[in-house]
Amino acid sequence: MKFYSAQETVRLTLSQAIVKYLQAQYSERDGVERRFIRGVWGILGHGNVSGLSQALVEYGRELPFHQPANEQSMVHAASGFARANLRLATMACTSSIGPGATNMLTGATTATICRLPVLLLPSDYYASRYQGQVLQDIEHPVSMDMSVTDCFRVVSRFFDRITRPEQILFSLPEAMRVLTDPAETGAATIALPQDIQGYAFDYPANFFDRKVWRVERRQPDSRRIAEAVALLKAATRPYIIAGGGVHYAEAWDELTHLAENLGIPVGETHAGRGAIRNDSPMLVGGTGHLGTQPAGHFGETADLVVCVGTRLADFVTGSNSAFQHPDVRFVSINVGAHDAFKIGALPILADAREALRALAQEAAAAGIRPNPAYAEEVASRKRAWNELLSEEVFRERSNERMSQGHLIGIINDSMRDGDTLVAAAGTIPADLTKLFDASGGRNLHLEFGNSCMGYDIPAAIGVRLAQEGGEVLILMGDGNYQMHPMELVTAMQERTKVTVVLNVNYGFQSIHGHQKALVGHSLGNEFRVRDPESGRLDDGPFLEIDYVQNAESIGLRAWLADTEREVRDALAAARDETRSCMIVVKTEKYRFAPDSGVWWEVVGAEVTGDAETRKLVEAREAGRAKQRFYN
Repeated sequence: MKFYSAQETVRLTLSQAIVKYLQAQYSERDGVERRFIRGVWGILGHGNVSGLSQALVEYGRELPFHQPANEQSMVHAASGFARANLRLATMACTSSIGPGATNMLTGATTATICRLPVLLLPSDYYASRYQGQVLQDIEHPVSMDMSVTDCFRVVSRFFDRITRPEQILFSLPEAMRVLTDPAETGAATIALPQDIQGYAFDYPANFFDRKVWRVERRQPDSRRIAEAVALLKAATRPYIIAGGGVHYAEAWDELTHLAENLGIPVGETHAGRGAIRNDSPMLVGGTGHLGTQPAGHFGETADLVVCVGTRLADFVTGSNSAFQHPDVRFVSINVGAHDAFKIGALPILADAREALRALAQEAAAAGIRPNPAYAEEVASRKRAWNELLSEEVFRERSNERMSQGHLIGIINDSMRDGDTLVAAAGTIPADLTKLFDASGGRNLHLEFGNSCMGYDIPAAIGVRLAQEGGEVLILMGDGNYQMHPMELVTAMQERTKVTVVLNVNYGFQSIHGHQKALVGHSLGNEFRVRDPESGRLDDGPFLEIDYVQNAESIGLRAWLADTEREVRDALAAARDETRSCMIVVKTEKYRFAPDSGVWWEVVGAEVTGDAETRKLVEAREAGRAKQRFYN
């Protein structure tokens, strides 16, 4: 259909218009502009092969196309790229209809939970319907305009389905607004029916003009800052929880300045690890259920908790049991009101850097100074924790394989300024929260908002595409590795060098430990051969997989390393390689890092005839007495 307008127009298909528009979008913060959409990930099938792929070939010179092995993985890769770019740049992902689209759902969920901008362009049914029911159409019995892409509505921060080519004039700018808004960002999904992708429209030429989306630093309300300073002045045991928002606001120096000048210990969430980037005397490590013992202590005894850029999920709050001071109060600095108002906090709706600067300035003017006794308590607790790690974690034991914690200590030693370690799901995020050393320019990219297995390798590829220098390492378990090992093919194809440190503990030992703690028995969490006599998987011998040969078959260089010396040598050799690498380390299956002492709610069997299960559940339920309603 042709429309006439007084404006200058250009006739393009919907797909061509999308490609031209995306290439003209920029983000800007602090005066620095950068292209926002840096490329397109996609697996082409019917739905997008004759639409978007044609447009990318003809018009997408500035949108490099990346080919993954699985649609879920490409969303993780875009998320990793976005996080490495501090959410100031990202990539788009296109899929065919049906399973190609639904494969992206887990990636969309992870991006939205973790507040990471990704643009999703799943294909959809024919909008015309004239051809009747089509391959991979779900045929919903009560709604003819519903398809599987409607599933994206609940996991996206923005969703639209385009049924006429001109609708993109309004849909694309709204998606860009959401993607570049720190308070709203996440997955933005625009479903594209396969016929509409090829239909043309006379688009206004100015739609394709260069557009700069300013990522504003929201300034804090002076009255809220004054209220927060009054709380700080009255507090005797303040504590700071630093979340991922510190990174996205580039507020590292401001956080360190506030903590050290006021003498406040800082615990970091999973996303916030590395928020304190030096070996500050105020850093007490990861906080919450999977955190360090010092962080658990200072959270439990704090009379004021200052939360910076965190969602305050249950692992951080210990399912609302981590803060036990009878008069505890909360201050929450966040760009989003949804998070800032949680647990009855005094909300400061602002950019973390700007709020921390204002808070530090006003606190200094109010004469707030460190409490030497409190600072010495922090130092004493840190010394005791470090001694415990030296004695129990960072050492070899006779007649045992290397522990996962010891392996992390070796990785800490091997990493240099500018290196990034990527990890997600299982016991590894827990141990990294406790044990990773983010000083000296080491970076940790830890996905635990969705605890998504299969995230690590594709996200690391995204990080590598964003990060020019330094090494990109992946620490993952063999259970997690089973999810998306095929993306190592993508790493080889893209020549994006990553090094996988594969921690082989013969199964899903994180959830297995959880199972043993609440059920008292094993079922389906280890890689064993089924026992022919009992018929159970949990009675047979462990399954031996040659992961070195597996990696070499893809083209990686690989090592099997059993000792500390062998791991160190392999890490050094991998640094000198230009291709992707894998270091396989068989670790002790049932040795874990010291517990934080912070409870976490997991409901066991309320009724059971199993005495062992009943005993474990009763012990777990005793912790419920510490749960509180904070208001």
